[in-house]
Amino acid sequence: MNHNTDTIAAIATAPGVGGVGIIRISGSQALNIGQQLSGKKPQVRQATVASFTYDSQLIDSGLLLYFQGPASFTGEDVVELQIHGGPVVLNMLLKAVLNSGARMARAGEFSERAFLNDKLDLIQAEAIADVIAGGSEQAVLAAQRSLQGEFSKHIHGVLQQLIETRVWLESAIDFPEEEIDFLSDQELHSKLETLQTSLRHTLEQTQSGIVLNKGIHIALIGIPNAGKSSLLNALTQEDSAIVSPQAGTTRDTVRQDIHIQGIPIRLVDTAGIHQTDDWIEQQGIERAKQEASKADVVLWVIDATVDIETQTPVIAEVEKQSKLIPVINKKDLHTSEIELPATYYQASTISALTGHGIDALQDRIVALVSGGTPIESTFSARTRHLDHLKKTMHHVETAVQHLHDGQGELSAEELRLAQEQLSALTGEFSSDDLLGEIFSSFCIGK
Repeated sequence: MNHNTDTIAAIATAPGVGGVGIIRISGSQALNIGQQLSGKKPQVRQATVASFTYDSQLIDSGLLLYFQGPASFTGEDVVELQIHGGPVVLNMLLKAVLNSGARMARAGEFSERAFLNDKLDLIQAEAIADVIAGGSEQAVLAAQRSLQGEFSKHIHGVLQQLIETRVWLESAIDFPEEEIDFLSDQELHSKLETLQTSLRHTLEQTQSGIVLNKGIHIALIGIPNAGKSSLLNALTQEDSAIVSPQAGTTRDTVRQDIHIQGIPIRLVDTAGIHQTDDWIEQQGIERAKQEASKADVVLWVIDATVDIETQTPVIAEVEKQSKLIPVINKKDLHTSEIELPATYYQASTISALTGHGIDALQDRIVALVSGGTPIESTFSARTRHLDHLKKTMHHVETAVQHLHDGQGELSAEELRLAQEQLSALTGEFSSDDLLGEIFSSFCIGK
Protein backbone atom coordinates (compact mmCIF):
# COMPACT_ATOMS: atom_id res chain seq x y z
CA MET A 1 0.00 0.00 0.00
CA ASN A 2 1.02 3.62 -0.55
CA HIS A 3 2.22 5.12 2.74
CA ASN A 4 1.66 8.70 1.59
CA THR A 5 -0.69 10.16 4.22
CA ASP A 6 -1.65 13.29 2.27
CA THR A 7 -5.27 13.61 1.24
CA ILE A 8 -5.49 15.00 -2.29
CA ALA A 9 -8.30 16.66 -4.23
CA ALA A 10 -8.97 18.03 -7.70
CA ILE A 11 -11.72 18.78 -10.18
CA ALA A 12 -12.16 15.52 -12.12
CA THR A 13 -14.34 16.83 -14.95
CA ALA A 14 -13.15 18.68 -18.04
CA PRO A 15 -12.75 22.48 -17.94
CA GLY A 16 -15.71 24.49 -19.13
CA VAL A 17 -19.43 24.61 -18.46
CA GLY A 18 -21.44 21.39 -18.08
CA GLY A 19 -24.49 19.95 -16.43
CA VAL A 20 -22.46 18.13 -13.80
CA GLY A 21 -19.03 18.76 -12.29
CA ILE A 22 -17.11 16.37 -10.02
CA ILE A 23 -14.55 16.99 -7.32
CA ARG A 24 -12.55 13.89 -6.38
CA ILE A 25 -10.91 13.45 -2.96
CA SER A 26 -8.58 10.57 -2.05
CA GLY A 27 -6.81 9.75 1.19
CA SER A 28 -7.32 9.07 4.87
CA GLN A 29 -9.25 12.33 5.45
CA ALA A 30 -11.51 12.03 2.39
CA LEU A 31 -14.56 10.75 4.27
CA ASN A 32 -14.12 13.28 7.09
CA ILE A 33 -13.93 16.17 4.59
CA GLY A 34 -17.02 14.93 2.73
CA GLN A 35 -18.98 14.68 5.98
CA GLN A 36 -17.74 18.07 7.17
CA LEU A 37 -18.91 19.86 4.02
CA SER A 38 -22.20 17.98 3.59
CA GLY A 39 -23.27 17.27 7.15
CA LYS A 40 -24.12 13.74 5.95
CA LYS A 41 -22.62 10.32 6.67
CA PRO A 42 -22.69 8.53 3.31
CA GLN A 43 -23.10 4.80 2.88
CA VAL A 44 -20.42 2.96 0.94
CA ARG A 45 -21.09 3.02 -2.83
CA GLN A 46 -24.46 4.76 -2.42
CA ALA A 47 -25.29 8.21 -3.75
CA THR A 48 -26.40 10.59 -0.99
CA VAL A 49 -28.25 13.83 -1.75
CA ALA A 50 -26.45 16.64 0.03
CA SER A 51 -25.96 20.40 0.27
CA PHE A 52 -22.32 21.45 0.47
CA THR A 53 -21.61 24.28 2.91
CA TYR A 54 -18.42 25.95 4.10
CA ASP A 55 -18.15 28.56 6.83
CA SER A 56 -21.97 28.64 7.08
CA GLN A 57 -22.22 29.53 3.38
CA LEU A 58 -24.12 27.24 0.98
CA ILE A 59 -22.02 26.56 -2.11
CA ASP A 60 -24.25 24.15 -4.04
CA SER A 61 -26.41 21.03 -3.76
CA GLY A 62 -25.76 17.71 -5.41
CA LEU A 63 -24.59 14.16 -4.64
CA LEU A 64 -22.04 12.71 -2.23
CA LEU A 65 -20.42 9.34 -3.02
CA TYR A 66 -18.07 7.32 -0.84
CA PHE A 67 -15.79 4.49 -2.02
CA GLN A 68 -14.05 2.79 0.89
CA GLY A 69 -10.45 1.71 0.38
CA PRO A 70 -8.98 -0.58 -0.74
CA ALA A 71 -12.03 -1.22 -2.96
CA SER A 72 -11.64 2.08 -4.82
CA PHE A 73 -9.81 3.41 -7.86
CA THR A 74 -6.79 4.62 -5.87
CA GLY A 75 -6.93 1.89 -3.22
CA GLU A 76 -7.58 4.60 -0.60
CA ASP A 77 -10.81 6.10 0.72
CA VAL A 78 -12.26 8.13 -2.15
CA VAL A 79 -15.08 10.67 -1.96
CA GLU A 80 -16.69 12.37 -4.95
CA LEU A 81 -18.73 15.56 -4.70
CA GLN A 82 -21.06 16.01 -7.69
CA ILE A 83 -22.53 19.47 -8.23
CA HIS A 84 -23.45 21.75 -11.14
CA GLY A 85 -20.70 21.97 -13.75
CA GLY A 86 -19.86 25.66 -13.73
CA PRO A 87 -16.19 26.58 -13.31
CA VAL A 88 -16.84 29.21 -10.61
CA VAL A 89 -18.97 27.00 -8.36
CA LEU A 90 -16.59 24.07 -8.82
CA ASN A 91 -13.63 26.17 -7.80
CA MET A 92 -15.55 27.50 -4.79
CA LEU A 93 -16.19 23.95 -3.59
CA LEU A 94 -12.63 22.83 -4.36
CA LYS A 95 -11.32 25.74 -2.28
CA ALA A 96 -13.53 24.59 0.60
CA VAL A 97 -12.17 21.04 0.27
CA LEU A 98 -8.58 22.31 0.34
CA ASN A 99 -9.30 24.52 3.35
CA SER A 100 -10.75 21.45 5.10
CA GLY A 101 -7.49 19.51 5.05
CA ALA A 102 -6.77 18.27 1.52
CA ARG A 103 -4.06 19.49 -0.80
CA MET A 104 -4.25 20.03 -4.56
CA ALA A 105 -3.44 16.85 -6.46
CA ARG A 106 -0.58 16.82 -8.93
CA ALA A 107 -1.26 15.90 -12.56
CA GLY A 108 -1.96 12.16 -12.70
CA GLU A 109 -1.61 11.67 -8.95
CA PHE A 110 -4.85 9.70 -8.56
CA SER A 111 -3.68 7.21 -11.21
CA GLU A 112 -0.21 7.18 -9.66
CA ARG A 113 -1.68 6.18 -6.30
CA ALA A 114 -3.70 3.46 -8.01
CA PHE A 115 -0.43 2.12 -9.45
CA LEU A 116 1.48 2.41 -6.16
CA ASN A 117 -1.35 0.63 -4.34
CA ASP A 118 -1.30 -2.27 -6.84
CA LYS A 119 -4.72 -1.49 -8.27
CA LEU A 120 -3.24 -1.55 -11.78
CA ASP A 121 0.18 -1.83 -13.38
CA LEU A 122 2.03 0.90 -15.26
CA ILE A 123 0.77 -0.15 -18.70
CA GLN A 124 -2.83 -0.02 -17.46
CA ALA A 125 -2.24 3.35 -15.82
CA GLU A 126 -0.93 4.79 -19.09
CA ALA A 127 -3.94 3.33 -20.89
CA ILE A 128 -6.22 5.56 -18.80
CA ALA A 129 -4.68 8.63 -20.41
CA ASP A 130 -4.90 6.94 -23.81
CA VAL A 131 -8.65 6.31 -23.38
CA ILE A 132 -9.15 10.00 -22.60
CA ALA A 133 -6.97 11.19 -25.50
CA GLY A 134 -8.15 8.59 -28.04
CA GLY A 135 -8.56 10.27 -31.43
CA SER A 136 -10.72 7.54 -33.01
CA GLU A 137 -13.07 4.72 -32.00
CA GLN A 138 -10.40 2.12 -32.73
CA ALA A 139 -7.85 4.02 -30.62
CA VAL A 140 -10.25 4.15 -27.67
CA LEU A 141 -11.07 0.43 -28.00
CA ALA A 142 -7.36 -0.41 -28.16
CA ALA A 143 -6.73 1.68 -25.04
CA GLN A 144 -9.57 -0.12 -23.28
CA ARG A 145 -7.96 -3.46 -24.13
CA SER A 146 -4.74 -2.24 -22.51
CA LEU A 147 -6.66 -0.85 -19.53
CA GLN A 148 -8.33 -4.24 -19.02
CA GLY A 149 -4.91 -5.85 -18.90
CA GLU A 150 -4.56 -7.53 -22.32
CA PHE A 151 -1.19 -5.92 -23.08
CA SER A 152 0.03 -6.63 -19.54
CA LYS A 153 -0.98 -10.30 -19.79
CA HIS A 154 0.94 -10.55 -23.05
CA ILE A 155 4.05 -9.03 -21.46
CA HIS A 156 3.76 -11.27 -18.40
CA GLY A 157 3.57 -14.30 -20.70
CA VAL A 158 6.85 -13.30 -22.37
CA LEU A 159 8.34 -12.52 -18.97
CA GLN A 160 7.45 -16.02 -17.72
CA GLN A 161 9.18 -17.54 -20.75
CA LEU A 162 12.25 -15.45 -19.99
CA ILE A 163 12.32 -16.47 -16.32
CA GLU A 164 12.02 -20.16 -17.20
CA THR A 165 14.91 -19.83 -19.63
CA ARG A 166 17.01 -18.05 -16.99
CA VAL A 167 16.33 -20.81 -14.46
CA TRP A 168 17.34 -23.45 -17.00
CA LEU A 169 20.54 -21.61 -17.91
CA GLU A 170 21.58 -20.72 -14.37
CA SER A 171 21.10 -24.33 -13.31
CA ALA A 172 23.95 -25.16 -15.69
CA ILE A 173 26.14 -22.53 -14.03
CA ASP A 174 25.33 -23.92 -10.58
CA PHE A 175 26.63 -27.34 -11.66
CA PRO A 176 29.90 -26.52 -13.48
CA GLU A 177 30.91 -30.14 -13.92
CA GLU A 178 27.90 -30.57 -16.23
CA GLU A 179 28.06 -27.11 -17.83
CA ILE A 180 29.36 -28.04 -21.29
CA ASP A 181 26.68 -30.65 -21.90
CA PHE A 182 24.01 -28.51 -20.28
CA LEU A 183 24.76 -25.41 -22.33
CA SER A 184 24.62 -27.41 -25.54
CA ASP A 185 21.27 -28.94 -24.57
CA GLN A 186 18.82 -28.54 -27.44
CA GLU A 187 15.96 -27.75 -25.07
CA LEU A 188 17.77 -24.66 -23.80
CA HIS A 189 18.36 -23.43 -27.35
CA SER A 190 14.73 -24.20 -28.18
CA LYS A 191 13.56 -22.09 -25.22
CA LEU A 192 15.64 -19.16 -26.43
CA GLU A 193 14.28 -19.48 -29.98
CA THR A 194 10.71 -19.53 -28.65
CA LEU A 195 11.48 -16.48 -26.51
CA GLN A 196 12.85 -14.59 -29.53
CA THR A 197 9.75 -15.47 -31.57
CA SER A 198 7.45 -14.22 -28.81
CA LEU A 199 9.42 -10.98 -28.52
CA ARG A 200 9.28 -10.35 -32.28
CA HIS A 201 5.51 -10.86 -32.27
CA THR A 202 5.16 -8.53 -29.28
CA LEU A 203 7.30 -5.89 -30.99
CA GLU A 204 5.05 -6.02 -34.06
CA GLN A 205 1.90 -5.65 -31.96
CA THR A 206 3.44 -2.81 -29.97
CA GLN A 207 4.39 -0.95 -33.14
CA SER A 208 0.79 -1.28 -34.33
CA GLY A 209 -0.42 0.01 -30.97
CA ILE A 210 1.80 3.08 -31.27
CA VAL A 211 0.47 3.77 -34.76
CA LEU A 212 -3.11 3.56 -33.53
CA ASN A 213 -2.32 5.73 -30.53
CA LYS A 214 -0.25 8.46 -32.18
CA GLY A 215 -1.39 8.23 -35.80
CA ILE A 216 0.86 8.46 -38.84
CA HIS A 217 2.22 11.15 -41.12
CA ILE A 218 1.80 10.55 -44.87
CA ALA A 219 3.47 12.76 -47.48
CA LEU A 220 2.38 12.86 -51.13
CA ILE A 221 5.26 13.59 -53.50
CA GLY A 222 5.75 13.54 -57.25
CA ILE A 223 6.33 15.74 -60.28
CA PRO A 224 3.99 18.68 -60.98
CA ASN A 225 0.52 17.71 -62.20
CA ALA A 226 0.92 14.03 -61.23
CA GLY A 227 -2.38 14.23 -59.35
CA LYS A 228 -1.19 14.60 -55.76
CA SER A 229 -3.89 17.12 -54.88
CA SER A 230 -6.53 14.98 -56.57
CA LEU A 231 -5.39 12.00 -54.50
CA LEU A 232 -5.54 14.10 -51.34
CA ASN A 233 -9.13 15.05 -52.18
CA ALA A 234 -9.99 11.42 -52.95
CA LEU A 235 -8.64 10.23 -49.59
CA THR A 236 -10.27 13.04 -47.60
CA GLN A 237 -13.48 12.86 -49.68
CA GLU A 238 -13.62 16.64 -49.87
CA ASP A 239 -12.04 19.49 -51.83
CA SER A 240 -9.10 19.96 -49.48
CA ALA A 241 -6.72 21.15 -52.19
CA ILE A 242 -7.07 23.15 -55.39
CA VAL A 243 -7.00 20.95 -58.49
CA SER A 244 -6.11 22.36 -61.88
CA PRO A 245 -4.80 21.03 -65.22
CA GLN A 246 -2.12 23.69 -64.91
CA ALA A 247 1.11 22.29 -63.45
CA GLY A 248 2.44 23.79 -60.21
CA THR A 249 -0.89 24.64 -58.58
CA THR A 250 0.45 23.55 -55.17
CA ARG A 251 3.40 25.67 -54.10
CA ASP A 252 3.22 25.03 -50.37
CA THR A 253 2.26 22.10 -48.16
CA VAL A 254 -1.45 21.38 -47.61
CA ARG A 255 -2.31 19.36 -44.48
CA GLN A 256 -5.46 17.42 -43.72
CA ASP A 257 -6.30 15.08 -40.82
CA ILE A 258 -8.40 11.99 -41.55
CA HIS A 259 -8.97 8.45 -40.31
CA ILE A 260 -8.36 5.35 -42.40
CA GLN A 261 -9.82 2.18 -40.86
CA GLY A 262 -9.60 3.75 -37.41
CA ILE A 263 -6.01 4.99 -37.73
CA PRO A 264 -5.48 8.76 -37.28
CA ILE A 265 -3.61 10.06 -40.33
CA ARG A 266 -2.18 13.44 -41.25
CA LEU A 267 -1.98 13.78 -45.04
CA VAL A 268 0.42 16.33 -46.46
CA ASP A 269 0.16 17.38 -50.11
CA THR A 270 3.39 18.89 -51.40
CA ALA A 271 4.66 20.97 -54.28
CA GLY A 272 5.72 19.09 -57.42
CA ILE A 273 9.43 18.27 -57.39
CA HIS A 274 11.21 19.48 -60.55
CA GLN A 275 13.93 21.81 -61.77
CA THR A 276 12.89 25.47 -61.69
CA ASP A 277 14.35 28.97 -61.45
CA ASP A 278 11.24 30.30 -59.71
CA TRP A 279 12.23 31.20 -56.12
CA ILE A 280 8.74 30.56 -54.70
CA GLU A 281 8.56 27.14 -56.35
CA GLN A 282 12.03 26.33 -55.05
CA GLN A 283 10.88 27.03 -51.50
CA GLY A 284 7.84 24.79 -51.98
CA ILE A 285 10.02 21.99 -53.39
CA GLU A 286 12.39 22.24 -50.43
CA ARG A 287 9.43 21.85 -48.07
CA ALA A 288 8.26 18.84 -50.07
CA LYS A 289 11.65 17.20 -49.58
CA GLN A 290 11.52 17.89 -45.84
CA GLU A 291 8.06 16.33 -45.57
CA ALA A 292 9.24 13.24 -47.47
CA SER A 293 12.21 12.81 -45.14
CA LYS A 294 10.18 12.90 -41.90
CA ALA A 295 6.99 11.11 -43.03
CA ASP A 296 6.04 7.64 -41.77
CA VAL A 297 4.74 6.75 -45.23
CA VAL A 298 5.47 8.39 -48.58
CA LEU A 299 3.02 8.07 -51.46
CA TRP A 300 5.01 8.58 -54.66
CA VAL A 301 2.30 9.73 -57.07
CA ILE A 302 3.26 8.75 -60.64
CA ASP A 303 1.64 10.30 -63.70
CA ALA A 304 0.65 7.39 -65.97
CA THR A 305 0.70 9.68 -69.00
CA VAL A 306 4.32 10.80 -68.53
CA ASP A 307 7.52 8.83 -69.17
CA ILE A 308 8.45 7.03 -65.95
CA GLU A 309 12.15 7.76 -66.39
CA THR A 310 11.52 11.49 -66.00
CA GLN A 311 9.77 10.86 -62.65
CA THR A 312 12.19 8.52 -60.86
CA PRO A 313 14.59 11.28 -59.67
CA VAL A 314 11.86 12.24 -57.17
CA ILE A 315 12.68 9.10 -55.16
CA ALA A 316 16.10 10.43 -54.23
CA GLU A 317 14.29 12.45 -51.58
CA VAL A 318 13.00 9.31 -49.78
CA GLU A 319 15.70 8.02 -47.45
CA LYS A 320 13.95 4.79 -46.38
CA GLN A 321 12.52 2.85 -49.31
CA SER A 322 10.60 0.64 -46.88
CA LYS A 323 8.12 3.46 -46.23
CA LEU A 324 7.54 4.18 -49.95
CA ILE A 325 4.37 3.25 -51.81
CA PRO A 326 4.47 3.99 -55.57
CA VAL A 327 0.99 5.08 -56.72
CA ILE A 328 0.34 5.13 -60.47
CA ASN A 329 -2.37 7.72 -61.04
CA LYS A 330 -4.56 8.62 -64.05
CA LYS A 331 -5.37 5.00 -64.87
CA ASP A 332 -8.47 6.31 -66.62
CA LEU A 333 -6.22 8.11 -69.16
CA HIS A 334 -3.62 5.39 -69.69
CA THR A 335 -4.76 1.76 -69.83
CA SER A 336 -1.48 0.03 -70.72
CA GLU A 337 0.78 -1.40 -68.03
CA ILE A 338 3.56 0.73 -66.54
CA GLU A 339 6.69 -1.09 -65.45
CA LEU A 340 8.66 0.41 -62.60
CA PRO A 341 12.40 -0.25 -62.19
CA ALA A 342 12.99 -3.52 -60.32
CA THR A 343 14.45 -1.70 -57.33
CA TYR A 344 11.05 -0.24 -56.39
CA TYR A 345 8.17 -1.86 -54.55
CA GLN A 346 5.06 -3.00 -56.37
CA ALA A 347 2.91 -0.04 -57.32
CA SER A 348 -0.73 0.63 -56.52
CA THR A 349 -2.74 1.69 -59.57
CA ILE A 350 -5.48 4.26 -59.09
CA SER A 351 -7.55 6.94 -60.70
CA ALA A 352 -7.95 9.81 -58.26
CA LEU A 353 -10.60 11.23 -60.61
CA THR A 354 -12.88 8.16 -60.69
CA GLY A 355 -11.92 6.65 -57.32
CA HIS A 356 -10.61 3.44 -58.88
CA GLY A 357 -8.11 1.69 -56.57
CA ILE A 358 -8.51 4.08 -53.63
CA ASP A 359 -9.89 1.41 -51.26
CA ALA A 360 -7.06 -0.98 -52.15
CA LEU A 361 -4.54 1.80 -51.54
CA GLN A 362 -6.00 2.46 -48.10
CA ASP A 363 -5.73 -1.26 -47.29
CA ARG A 364 -2.09 -1.19 -48.32
CA ILE A 365 -1.34 1.84 -46.16
CA VAL A 366 -2.90 0.16 -43.11
CA ALA A 367 -1.02 -3.10 -43.76
CA LEU A 368 2.28 -1.24 -44.07
CA VAL A 369 1.98 0.75 -40.84
CA SER A 370 0.37 -2.03 -38.76
CA GLY A 371 2.82 -4.74 -39.79
CA GLY A 372 -0.11 -6.93 -40.78
CA THR A 373 -1.56 -7.01 -37.25
CA PRO A 374 -5.40 -6.76 -37.33
CA ILE A 375 -6.39 -3.35 -35.95
CA GLU A 376 -9.31 -4.95 -34.12
CA SER A 377 -6.92 -6.94 -31.89
CA THR A 378 -4.38 -4.17 -31.29
CA PHE A 379 -3.81 -2.75 -27.83
CA SER A 380 -2.65 0.82 -27.23
CA ALA A 381 1.08 1.27 -26.77
CA ARG A 382 3.66 4.02 -26.39
CA THR A 383 7.19 4.68 -27.56
CA ARG A 384 8.41 3.86 -24.04
CA HIS A 385 7.03 0.34 -24.38
CA LEU A 386 8.72 -0.15 -27.73
CA ASP A 387 12.05 1.09 -26.36
CA HIS A 388 11.96 -1.42 -23.48
CA LEU A 389 11.03 -4.27 -25.83
CA LYS A 390 13.83 -3.41 -28.25
CA LYS A 391 16.33 -3.39 -25.40
CA THR A 392 14.91 -6.71 -24.19
CA MET A 393 15.36 -8.21 -27.65
CA HIS A 394 18.92 -6.88 -27.83
CA HIS A 395 19.83 -8.54 -24.52
CA VAL A 396 18.22 -11.83 -25.56
CA GLU A 397 20.04 -11.85 -28.91
CA THR A 398 23.31 -11.12 -27.11
CA ALA A 399 22.56 -13.95 -24.67
CA VAL A 400 22.10 -16.33 -27.60
CA GLN A 401 25.46 -15.30 -29.03
CA HIS A 402 27.24 -15.77 -25.68
CA LEU A 403 25.63 -19.19 -25.32
CA HIS A 404 26.81 -20.12 -28.80
CA ASP A 405 30.34 -19.13 -27.71
CA GLY A 406 30.07 -21.28 -24.58
CA GLN A 407 29.98 -18.30 -22.21
CA GLY A 408 27.15 -19.32 -19.90
CA GLU A 409 27.73 -16.66 -17.23
CA LEU A 410 27.63 -13.81 -19.74
CA SER A 411 24.50 -15.28 -21.34
CA ALA A 412 22.78 -15.48 -17.95
CA GLU A 413 23.67 -11.85 -17.21
CA GLU A 414 22.13 -10.71 -20.50
CA LEU A 415 18.92 -12.57 -19.65
CA ARG A 416 18.88 -10.86 -16.26
CA LEU A 417 19.15 -7.47 -17.96
CA ALA A 418 16.38 -8.49 -20.38
CA GLN A 419 14.14 -9.34 -17.42
CA GLU A 420 14.79 -5.90 -15.91
CA GLN A 421 13.66 -4.25 -19.15
CA LEU A 422 10.39 -6.20 -19.23
CA SER A 423 9.76 -5.49 -15.55
CA ALA A 424 10.33 -1.77 -16.14
CA LEU A 425 7.70 -1.92 -18.87
CA THR A 426 4.94 -2.97 -16.45
CA GLY A 427 6.33 -0.93 -13.56
CA GLU A 428 7.50 -3.85 -11.39
CA PHE A 429 10.97 -2.35 -11.68
CA SER A 430 10.96 1.42 -12.19
CA SER A 431 12.63 4.59 -10.98
CA ASP A 432 10.88 7.54 -9.34
CA ASP A 433 12.02 9.74 -12.24
CA LEU A 434 10.27 7.47 -14.73
CA LEU A 435 7.02 7.51 -12.75
CA GLY A 436 7.17 11.28 -12.41
CA GLU A 437 7.63 11.69 -16.15
CA ILE A 438 4.77 9.34 -17.02
CA PHE A 439 2.13 10.62 -14.61
CA SER A 440 2.96 14.30 -15.10
CA SER A 441 1.47 14.02 -18.60
CA PHE A 442 -1.95 13.03 -17.20
CA CYS A 443 -4.88 15.32 -16.51
CA ILE A 444 -5.16 16.86 -13.05
CA GLY A 445 -7.94 14.96 -11.31
CA LYS A 446 -7.10 11.67 -13.04
